[in-house]
Amino acid sequence: MRKVDEIRALFPILDRKVEGKDLVYFDNAATSQRPRSVLDLQQELCSRSNANIHRAVHTLSMEATEAYEKGRDAVRDFLGAESREEIILTSGTTASINLVAHCFAAAGFLKNGDKVLLSAAEHHSNIVPWQIACQATGAGLKVLEVEPDGTIDLQKFSDSLTDDVKMVAVAHVSNILGVVNPVKQMVAVAHSKGIPVLVDGAQGVTHLKVDVTDIDCDFYAFSGHKIYAPTGIGVLYGKKEWLEKLPPYMGGGDMVESVSFEKTVYADLPLKFEAGTANYVAAACLRPALEIAGELASDAAVATHEKELMAAMESALGSINGVKVAGIDAPERIPLYSFTIEGVHPLDAAMLIDKMGVALRSGHMCAEPIVRRLTGGSSMLRASLMPYNTVGEVEVFARALARVVIMLRQ
Repeated sequence: MRKVDEIRALFPILDRKVEGKDLVYFDNAATSQRPRSVLDLQQELCSRSNANIHRAVHTLSMEATEAYEKGRDAVRDFLGAESREEIILTSGTTASINLVAHCFAAAGFLKNGDKVLLSAAEHHSNIVPWQIACQATGAGLKVLEVEPDGTIDLQKFSDSLTDDVKMVAVAHVSNILGVVNPVKQMVAVAHSKGIPVLVDGAQGVTHLKVDVTDIDCDFYAFSGHKIYAPTGIGVLYGKKEWLEKLPPYMGGGDMVESVSFEKTVYADLPLKFEAGTANYVAAACLRPALEIAGELASDAAVATHEKELMAAMESALGSINGVKVAGIDAPERIPLYSFTIEGVHPLDAAMLIDKMGVALRSGHMCAEPIVRRLTGGSSMLRASLMPYNTVGEVEVFARALARVVIMLRQ
């Protein structure tokens, strides 16, 4: 069982200062920090085994290929997938969802008059790819509103699954509301009507134990940089039966079995969807990143610590007059808090609090429709925490935010 100081010691960046103050990093929903094990592997691969993968038999290439495929195996184990062929390595959640949307439409599973059902609280990465697919096919989006507390009503969800709905795409956890959606139940309802489901897991994998076999979703996407790995690497889990039905997303090297000017034979899964030179260093780093994520997810002390963080954050935000937190009344949520402050512009607050060493996110968080619905405008503040954050940091944040509010209201 790790104590928070032991967890923090794994992440070198947490020792730095900003504006002469100890860094309080509360922008984890955008990008988490990287542990020493990930940084060390990055350095080792770049300095000792830097060579293209799957393309040569020399030592460096073999080492890089082995490290890349160990990253895939780590993802398979982390997600509970049935086979490594179901794990496609992409550049991130955005690329993963674009892959599914494009290929789903290209394969003819989306036609004129069909609908893709989304929740009203989706990230742009789970809206825009489907809009593009719909524009190409004559299909359209159907939006399921969330309840006042940010949750999804399962009966309303079921009622929305009319005969024209051909795909459901929903976040495991909203990056604005922090609310955990009942994706397992949603998948069961959708499957009872013959409708596949894609889950955007960008926020889900960081705080929840994810088992795609148990959830039974058809697709699950997430980004490495939100779960301790480098940027530029992501994951698409897809059921093998679906991946075999879909055409390639891109053409190029490594995704082919043979090529002639007359005909190309595509490679078997998973390489069919991995055209070009992969970000093999970042992919390899998924292994140490997910090892730490898995260890923390199974640690009872970490779960207790996270509850303490949430209690402290909710108390801190509740102590400031005029603060309104989205999704705060939901029964199941993660330590992610998007909020507005009466009389204070979010951008001004974020800039001032940075001078006090606190990193917050401001803006529409790439989820403009739900932010506009919640605020009538296009901007909020967001504080998002990870197991390496501390109650002491929450207290620093609370004092800094209170000071910022006084300054800006004056």
